[in-house]
Amino acid sequence: MPSRASAAFDPGSLAPDQLVAEACDKAGSSDFGDDESFREGLRVLCESLEGEARLNAIGRATQHARIVDSLVTRLSVERYFARHPEIEDEDLGDPVVIVGLMRTGTTRLHRLLGAGPGFEVAAWWEVRYPAPFFGSDWSGSAGSDSDGPGSDSRSEDPRIAAAREEVRLTLEAVPVLASVHPWDAEGADEEVMLLEHAFTSWVPESGANVPSYSSWLDAQDLVPAYRYLARLLRFIQWQKKQSGRTPQGSAGGEKRRWILKAPFHLAYVDALFEVFPGLCILQTHRDPVETIPSGASMYRALHALNSDHVDPHRCGAKVRDRFGGALTRCMRSREKHPADRFLDVDYRSVGRSPIDEARRIYDWLGARWTAEAKVAMQGWLRDNAREKRAAHEYDLSDFGFSEAGLAADFAEYRERYILKSP
Repeated sequence: MPSRASAAFDPGSLAPDQLVAEACDKAGSSDFGDDESFREGLRVLCESLEGEARLNAIGRATQHARIVDSLVTRLSVERYFARHPEIEDEDLGDPVVIVGLMRTGTTRLHRLLGAGPGFEVAAWWEVRYPAPFFGSDWSGSAGSDSDGPGSDSRSEDPRIAAAREEVRLTLEAVPVLASVHPWDAEGADEEVMLLEHAFTSWVPESGANVPSYSSWLDAQDLVPAYRYLARLLRFIQWQKKQSGRTPQGSAGGEKRRWILKAPFHLAYVDALFEVFPGLCILQTHRDPVETIPSGASMYRALHALNSDHVDPHRCGAKVRDRFGGALTRCMRSREKHPADRFLDVDYRSVGRSPIDEARRIYDWLGARWTAEAKVAMQGWLRDNAREKRAAHEYDLSDFGFSEAGLAADFAEYRERYILKSP
């Protein structure tokens, strides 16, 4: 992050006022723009982390740094929009959004489709660090943003190196995470990390026990947060064009269509339609009896990065309740929106015939299937075979689960989408 000489701040503090002051000091700016709605989420998150998460020293420092980074990002974004008002005019088109439970192949499908020439995706480093890093001069008096690090397409953006190091350190601290998720600093990943900068996402609860924050989030209207996500996507798209990281269209001249994905979106389909009225949704399906314990294992591993007091049963209950509620909300949302805006994708079908499934999706979207797309996807599949990663091992009883219990908890969803599938 920025290298500006800063005042002395407590690196373990979770006091909102200090975090804001530290971010402003690092950014050399206090202009958060017209929308300061993030402050309530910041306050509730900090109180929950302080009073409920039982953070260890590493966890406290990590949460402090991550929050400051998000605040610096918000300040940096406002600086760019002020200097480059044309960013507001970036057209995101009608995105394709992949939704589904964790462990249903959303990442694989996202990266598979993103390998084709007609689609746009955001890499992990772009959603983790959506604003370019500045040099030592944050005043703007000695040059403009476009002169700063990361803007020169002839050299590698320093955010990539920072992302690689963060991934390396994460997997070094908790190696089991490598078997849970295909971590790749330069691979397509979830834009839920963009919502983290609005302080309205499930990212904090995936890494710490923050029940008060979770309850607060459940009561919020997330349309404003999704509008901020769209703002950041426009910024990322503008940066891609400025740096030459993306073609201006596919080989046939069509506009590249954004593909987004996050299990988080399951609970907020209505907000997605409010912000992106022309979107299409791909919903992936796999039996929750298989996916929920795997998700709980991931939460347990992430919580272990931040606390020495991790309760596997609490992780299990959190994942079961969170995603059970999300699936129910998604099913109700699907009843309110046109059926032809949704396509169901079976996890097993993608596993058996990924190219055939990709072509089916292309046909449904009205996208032009080409030999170039097929070759690109075949290459991605060859380079990213699941067997190259260690198996993810866990036991249902570790999280207080039983197959019968999970089957009952997700009975409506399983009846509608799992048990009738071939």
